[in-house]
Amino acid sequence: MKLSISSLPFGKQAFKYQLDGAFFNEIEASEVRSGSVDVALSVTHTQEGIYELDFVCNGVITIPCDRCLDDMDHNVDANYHLTVKMGDEYDDSIDQVLTIPSSWRTLDLAPIVRDTVLLTIPMMHTHAPGECNIEMLGHLEEHSARGYDSDEDFATPPTESETAGDGEGSIDPRWAALQQLLENKNNKK
Repeated sequence: MKLSISSLPFGKQAFKYQLDGAFFNEIEASEVRSGSVDVALSVTHTQEGIYELDFVCNGVITIPCDRCLDDMDHNVDANYHLTVKMGDEYDDSIDQVLTIPSSWRTLDLAPIVRDTVLLTIPMMHTHAPGECNIEMLGHLEEHSARGYDSDEDFATPPTESETAGDGEGSIDPRWAALQQLLENKNNKK
């Protein structure tokens, strides 16, 4: 995905790109398993030698559910504006402004588009309630300290009574050692 900066005429130009599974497979350490994203790029080359790039990314990528690890679709709908200027050396220290050496003839758009798409993925991405893999949720419940009544429970942390006992002296054995440390610390004060 290279843009021939040096040959762009003054004015506005439009470009279209299609991101597919091959594009996402090239991303190192990405959780994107596949996808189909259309990228519309509008480039305005001004008389001052400045390039205004406007990206519009729309499509779907496949990522793993944080809860059951099955594939899930994530809709991509992102816009990004970047101003590209010519200068003595590469500088991306200013947000949405990129200075590239005057000797560059092309600009690699792949990292810009990749980051734009990846930033649409929420920190925690899970299936809608009731859509997770039931078998995997069964394993999760089997190996967890507390049971899960539904896949919505996965996102909620244990309550104080679940971690420190239910008031009748019972305590999860994994928390007992931590509770003892806390009590020892409080006794030393």
